[in-house]
Amino acid sequence: MRLTIDEYCKHFKMSKEMLNSKIRAKKLNYIIEDSTTFIIVTNTPSITEKNEEIIEESKSVASQNTQISKPKITIATVLTLFQKENTFLKNKINKLEDKIDKLINDKEQMLRAERDKIEQIYSSKDEQLKNILTLVNKKIRIEREKEPLEKSNILEDFTHQGEAELVHNLNFIELKEYLKSLDIKSSQRKIIKKRFLDAYDNDSRVIHRDGKLYLDLSKYDYSDLLAY
Repeated sequence: MRLTIDEYCKHFKMSKEMLNSKIRAKKLNYIIEDSTTFIIVTNTPSITEKNEEIIEESKSVASQNTQISKPKITIATVLTLFQKENTFLKNKINKLEDKIDKLINDKEQMLRAERDKIEQIYSSKDEQLKNILTLVNKKIRIEREKEPLEKSNILEDFTHQGEAELVHNLNFIELKEYLKSLDIKSSQRKIIKKRFLDAYDNDSRVIHRDGKLYLDLSKYDYSDLLAY
């Protein structure tokens, strides 16, 4: 005998899900004709088979009940999830902020150490500069102490030089001026001047500068040329 799926389920009081499961598990013989599935029934199912069918159907019903009893996702559930996620992100942000603060503190410590090092270098340089300035000031003070003595020596040298120059200037005189200083007649002065002019080329005592005749009384004796 062969039965359709509906007939089989009605006859054996079985659900279509259970029947399809048995067909897929190849626990029943069936044929397909013109897109219609027929179950081949050879004998009445035994009590064991009926018990298995009841057990399997009970499992199927229990599975459906479980699926139905699954809790639906509510707004409260979504909010709870968001709150948990928000708490996680806040904790992560706090950890990142702590790391940033630590990096900033480390950098500030490095900058302070570098600043202290630079200040120490400049402090040592300032000390060296102070020592140099002290030496310079000491040298200037010593030079100032020496300065009056040097000025005194220079002034003394200048005085001696001036005296020598004055003596030299008094002994080095123009012939015309010297003749004017003598108490002689004009004719006699002319004779003496002519005598000097005649001796100019041959006598080294006669000095000629800028067209004028000069006497160097400190070096030469002119008594023969000055006789009258």
